[in-house]
Amino acid sequence: MSFLQGILNTYAEFFQWDMWVKVLTDPVSWGLIGTLIILEGLLSADNALVLAVMVKHLPVKKRRKALFYGLLGAYSFRFLAIGLGVFLIKLWWIKVIGAGYLAWLSIKYFIDKQKDGDGGEEDAHEVNQGGLLIRLFGTFWGTVVSVELMDIAFSVDSVLAAFGVSNEVWILFVGGILGVLMMRGVAGVFLTLIDRVPELETTAYILIAIIAIKMFLGVFGFELEPLYFFIILVLTFGATFIVHYLNRKKVSESGK
Repeated sequence: MSFLQGILNTYAEFFQWDMWVKVLTDPVSWGLIGTLIILEGLLSADNALVLAVMVKHLPVKKRRKALFYGLLGAYSFRFLAIGLGVFLIKLWWIKVIGAGYLAWLSIKYFIDKQKDGDGGEEDAHEVNQGGLLIRLFGTFWGTVVSVELMDIAFSVDSVLAAFGVSNEVWILFVGGILGVLMMRGVAGVFLTLIDRVPELETTAYILIAIIAIKMFLGVFGFELEPLYFFIILVLTFGATFIVHYLNRKKVSESGK
């Protein structure tokens, strides 16, 4: 009963005006929200293109509808995941699993980067028009269900990373909602940014590793103040642009 009550209390926080005021008037909270938005964009920019590939077999108007329904599904999943997660993340073993998963994501990225493999990811996600979902629900709704499932799969990494940044319900909710909207709306901007500053992609996974360490230390009662954590994030992004400048300088000098 205490488990159910804890989850209900967490959802009740979504409707507390005091929390709205506290979050929206706190500069540090906006800094953390901005961090979540940037992380979402960096981690998920290519995901928006994958979703575009998944609906490309539909007529143009139906493509927009399918992506819109997928967006509603992504928001619904975020609401459920944040409500449940804020309560569950207090359990030490959930923190260990979450930290382990984020650490694995970061390690896997660097292993894959070292291998420098280049597969056709977008084509791999194209909807099989003779697939089970299409046969069960028809072309349009089968595609919508496929987009919903893909949205959920994409959201897992971002939601877990978000819990490493903050446990405040409204910070997670506002950051997640704006992040998903940005991922869909300006995916091309983030892809262009990553093309121009390729070190940003590596930075995103360095941040995930930092978040994993922060989450794991929380198991032992060590909680980093949001302000200090935000300073670490700012320094990490600052170091990224310094490294990018040095790399460009090295390339330009070697080309002379």
